[in-house]
Amino acid sequence: MGSQEIIKIEDDFTLIRFQNDSTDAFQAQREVSSGLIQFHFGLKGNAKFIFNQGNYALELKEEKSLLLYNPQKELPLNLELAPNSWVISVIISIKKFHALFSTEADYITFLSADNKDKKYYNEGNISPSMAIVLSQLFHYSLHPSIKNLYYKGKGYELLSLYFNRTEDPNAEQCPFLIDEDNVMKIRKAKEIIIANMAEPPGLQELADEIGLNLKKLKMGFKQIYGDTVYGFLFDYKMDFARKLLDSGSYNVNEVGLKIGYSTGSHFIAAFKKKFATTPKKYLMSINPNMS
Repeated sequence: MGSQEIIKIEDDFTLIRFQNDSTDAFQAQREVSSGLIQFHFGLKGNAKFIFNQGNYALELKEEKSLLLYNPQKELPLNLELAPNSWVISVIISIKKFHALFSTEADYITFLSADNKDKKYYNEGNISPSMAIVLSQLFHYSLHPSIKNLYYKGKGYELLSLYFNRTEDPNAEQCPFLIDEDNVMKIRKAKEIIIANMAEPPGLQELADEIGLNLKKLKMGFKQIYGDTVYGFLFDYKMDFARKLLDSGSYNVNEVGLKIGYSTGSHFIAAFKKKFATTPKKYLMSINPNMS
């Protein structure tokens, strides 16, 4: 089952970890009063924020962020988390937030005097340095007594990086920011294995291609994506196979071949391992008219 962990850092400053490692979508609701700013960060998979009784939705994709603020009305948090998806949300009052940035109000658009009563929505990319902080929030191993202090520090760090004007998330090299450079390389590794999912490179070949040693590739991939390289690829391939089956354009053998299984039986076994049903039974469940 999916889960949500709510960490109250201070009055009017809350951090929520949403984690769905199951094969079903996970719904989470939370009241959010007006005057609170919402920051949402997609670490893995996909999520959707639903508004106005389902009449309007905003998608939050992997490695993307959303900022939502409406001083006129409440924006309750109604989140639908896709299978194998993680999201971190930071909710902070405009008053507390303004106190942090009072001298910089002109540069943060929605804090400027002209905009103080306007609703605000912004989608952005998660920079490499933000990705590191977000993964730390998911993979901390500290004594429970300092957990709140740790989250508080990371929450503020995340906000400062979010509004960091000088950082270029596409910078290829920076000798002083080796961690960020490594994050870029790990993301490149993810892109390579997805692009070559039918015939993925070996781990050493992948490490050579992105310019990291094997140990850093393995550790970094696990830290950012929460899984081994091939564990991540297996989940991705199975989800991709399910989408191909959903489309109704391919039979079971064609789907297996497309994602790299030369024999149907191997694909069927892999699909069953992931979804606890065979591809044929899955097809019949979404299209009962199949013979």
